[in-house]
Amino acid sequence: MHLLEDIRAYRRNDPAARSAMEVLLLYNGLHATIFYRLAHWFYNHRCFFIARWISQVTKAFTGVEIHPAAKIGRRLVIDHGTGIVIGATAEIGDDCLLYQGVTLGGTGKDTGKRHPTLGNNIMVGAGAKILGPFQVGDNARIAANSVVLREVPPNATVVGVPGRIVKISGEKLDQIHTPDPVMLEIERLQKRIARLEKLLGDEDDRRCD
Repeated sequence: MHLLEDIRAYRRNDPAARSAMEVLLLYNGLHATIFYRLAHWFYNHRCFFIARWISQVTKAFTGVEIHPAAKIGRRLVIDHGTGIVIGATAEIGDDCLLYQGVTLGGTGKDTGKRHPTLGNNIMVGAGAKILGPFQVGDNARIAANSVVLREVPPNATVVGVPGRIVKISGEKLDQIHTPDPVMLEIERLQKRIARLEKLLGDEDDRRCD
């Protein structure tokens, strides 16, 4: 059941996927997920060495490293896949989409729960890093190459380094067509400066009169 759902999810998310057989035989993201589920079964049955061996062999063949202790929901799509790292205490909900180079990692200082928890229907753009034991809410979008270090509310879009939250209602966003929060802040300051200059100019005019 999981395998059929995963294949359908790949075909739904990747316009280049021409058939179920192509996805099954040629998509390294799907292969990584299949072997993760096998490794996770062994991990849950306390066969830790076998679980880690499977994950490391999978990493060598697919370029995707998923710790067998991680918890992953249904219909995960890993697009291209190379360079993805998912840590041991990471959790991923249903219907998520990860592009190449994504890291769900820790900060290096925490014990226990060290990695992020992703809700449902989340898109994480290429090269993005989500670091720390916090929640990323349902339907969130993380833009390419963003570095996320704090909690993200549902339906939010995160852009930049460090990641800043930008909420846009009613607008479909992807990992490229996202606003630049730094530029938005500069534009806001420019408008404020223009208003202040106008006020100062009006004050000078009154004094001259």
